[in-house]
Amino acid sequence: MIKLLEVTSFGKHRLALVFSDGVHGVFDGGAYLATRQGPLLEPLRDAACFARCFVDAGALCWPNGLELSAARLHGLVENAQTA
Repeated sequence: MIKLLEVTSFGKHRLALVFSDGVHGVFDGGAYLATRQGPLLEPLRDAACFARCFVDAGALCWPNGLELSAARLHGLVENAQTA
């Protein structure tokens, strides 16, 4: 099972991610938020709030309770690298 090990916020809505299998890459949160809606996502449109992310139990999390799975993020990062 792939886990997220590290997250570093940089720029507006961009995160550098490192996974347990050695894959690393950038998650473009701005593009992700542009295609999704929901009450947990709305606060993250503010770049300062988005940057408050952290890793918990191998998932990407925010203080408002939103979690994104490492498997989903891993796929997004790999797809971005091949595009």
